[in-house]
Amino acid sequence: MSWRHEEQKWLTPAPADFRDQCRKIATGAEIQSLAQTRLNANQLVTLSKTIEKLQNDGANISPLSNFNLGVLGNATTCLYVNALKGAAARYGVNLATTQAEYDQVMQTALDASAPIHTVGVDAVLLALDYHGLPFDADVQAAIEYVKAIRGCLSAPIIYQTIVCPPEPQLGSLDASESATLLKKVMEFNLALFELAAQQSDYVLDVSSLANMVGTQNWQDPAQWNLYKLPFAQNMMPVYVDHIGRMLSAIRGLSKKCLVLDLDNTIWGGVIGDDGLNGIKIGQGDGVGEAHLDIQRTVLMLRDRGIILAVSSKNDDAVARKPFRDHPDMLLKENHISVFQANWKDKASNLEVIAKTLNIGLDALVFLDDNPVERAQVRETLPMVSVPELPTDPSYFSRVLLNAGYFETVSFSSDDKKRAEQIRSNALRAELQTKARDMGQFLNSLDMKLEIGPFSDFNKGRVVQLINKTNQFNLTTRRYTENEVNEMMSDASFITLQGRLIDKFGDNGLITVGIGRIEGEICMIDTWLMSCRVLGRRVEEAFLSSFVSSAKKLGAQTLEGLYVPSEKNSMVAEHYKKLGFTLAAVSANETTWRLSVSNYTRPDLPFTSAQQT
Repeated sequence: MSWRHEEQKWLTPAPADFRDQCRKIATGAEIQSLAQTRLNANQLVTLSKTIEKLQNDGANISPLSNFNLGVLGNATTCLYVNALKGAAARYGVNLATTQAEYDQVMQTALDASAPIHTVGVDAVLLALDYHGLPFDADVQAAIEYVKAIRGCLSAPIIYQTIVCPPEPQLGSLDASESATLLKKVMEFNLALFELAAQQSDYVLDVSSLANMVGTQNWQDPAQWNLYKLPFAQNMMPVYVDHIGRMLSAIRGLSKKCLVLDLDNTIWGGVIGDDGLNGIKIGQGDGVGEAHLDIQRTVLMLRDRGIILAVSSKNDDAVARKPFRDHPDMLLKENHISVFQANWKDKASNLEVIAKTLNIGLDALVFLDDNPVERAQVRETLPMVSVPELPTDPSYFSRVLLNAGYFETVSFSSDDKKRAEQIRSNALRAELQTKARDMGQFLNSLDMKLEIGPFSDFNKGRVVQLINKTNQFNLTTRRYTENEVNEMMSDASFITLQGRLIDKFGDNGLITVGIGRIEGEICMIDTWLMSCRVLGRRVEEAFLSSFVSSAKKLGAQTLEGLYVPSEKNSMVAEHYKKLGFTLAAVSANETTWRLSVSNYTRPDLPFTSAQQT
């Protein structure tokens, strides 16, 4: 198989009637479905214009999530900016862009009246390449230049790492001699990552992307000289794809669960026909080693918090046998959170998996070697991501990882624990079936709930929850880490986070609240919770902490908003259930009130629910 990253072979080919399909698009789901095909530069621009026209005509493009991106660059940016909207739609983002004039980076940053300052961008892409940085001086001068730009901008920044020209200066010594451009670029890129970490910003690693496709292919000197293009024009689709997946990760839209087929995917052969000794896994056989490699990749994803599930057309006992008895299997049964082995169609099994895990179908990635099964899932469940796989399993890992489904912009200790937490939930569910009543079940869990203000240690996870939680989220408001920092330092804000621990393990940070004091009213701006702890009475304990915090700041009333969204109907009655009174109703939200002085804390099944 020929593999070139820029060919994006994990995507299915664009339909032959692409333009006709663009003209027929009417919904956000249809936009996203068409965007998930392999589009060239012209097709991406066409799709972008189609989306813009739909918006101008007042179409509802839900479930795409809004994002306004500012773009500052020293090269020609308009060609790829015109295609960005289509690429972002592939990852569930409805993108608007605010673009500076050509090579007006510092001028725009300094001009407070420039649109990039006034329209309320969610982030700014600082799209610099080596031509736009003072590398002729020294690395520190280039870093200071970037810091000066950063100091002028209030929105989060997406820095780009710099791609070094592929032409060597000293040959093999380029990476070690401080005078070479390669050495300067390497030091600059490391400094960018450090700067981003200090400022709660992001880094788009264009240098690594160029290395994947080959820097000789990435940069075209003639196109730079004629048009000031920062990369070869044929690289544009893969470049904007990487921007799209980063914006999706910032919005918390990255995938959460990898669903695995078994026969000829996780092992070679068919377990029902070939038997335990006949399937191919392990060293000494090319096919066996290829399948061992995909198992390593799957386990790596689990170690960073991706949930694993199985959907296989098999008898359950037969499908589980390799996990239990094959000596070369790296994947074990306890690595799988939901195991669906039966003779139902794959789409039905995926629906069961999503429901069992209490996540959306759009959080699933389905890995299957069979093109018929892939096509059936795409047709029936277009919101599920299904990478196109080659016939050679040696490339399965490369395709899966290069597709960008699990892009992340932050990584915490809680992320590492997520897969194990999901499995622990299954054990809790089993215990619940044995308990005589809910109260007995909750008491048997030996729960400890720790509630306190946001901390620097957990801030990254708080921001992640704010931007990823959709179902149990009363307002679905999204905040950046910089905005959270401002709230933490503002005495008029109440910030609360909750961690739940029980006898099966640590559930991690599972609930977040933000209150704003306005005179004698504490307005609950944000209240969200992980659905995996539903029914555990966490929200009652969290309300108690809200009341306590509001009292200390002189508030007499708690005021909560419910803003309906595509996914949060489950909390429409949240405030009513907690004793709030309906105060106002509008087309877009309802307002609920609770008297602080009349509030009585209920008895709760936690050994600790006080603020820490």
